[in-house]
Amino acid sequence: MFLSYFLVFLLAAIPLFELVAVIPLAIIGGLSPVLTGILAFLGNALTVVLLIVFVDKFKVWRKKRKQKRLKDVVQEVGETTEAHVDEMQESKKEKRARVLFDKYGLPGLTIIGPFFVGSHISAFMGMSFGSKRKLVTSWMMTSLVLWTVIMAVASSYGVDFFVSDVENDGVLVRLFTN
Repeated sequence: MFLSYFLVFLLAAIPLFELVAVIPLAIIGGLSPVLTGILAFLGNALTVVLLIVFVDKFKVWRKKRKQKRLKDVVQEVGETTEAHVDEMQESKKEKRARVLFDKYGLPGLTIIGPFFVGSHISAFMGMSFGSKRKLVTSWMMTSLVLWTVIMAVASSYGVDFFVSDVENDGVLVRLFTN
């Protein structure tokens, strides 16, 4: 039985499977909806948070590298290029667009994204669009909790509607108890 739940944790952590697919399969297989939901959430959340941290570290490294190159160019060419450096910085419109995306776009991406493109891709896109790490993490965790509850409840009631006593006679239960 432990192996079944460990597989739920691992499969939910893998970007191709996601918790949206793992939870219904595990519940159909006869596993407890509550424990399945918790383990699927933990597996998926772990890899999503690791991805967000990695992308954030990469963005910081890239920004420092770009600033160093700009300083080198300014020193080599002279003060006349400082106007060009200022032009390369974000304009007011870009800043405004980023604020609007952070305010309205990120929640939509993180709430709807896990069902259509997967939670890992949603988190990566949110980070690459320039959102802050804490904001992406909080919206992704909210989204994962929401999808975990929806999938666990819908799968549990759906399976109970069609098959009674699935927890004692599920495919995964029979597979790992015999």
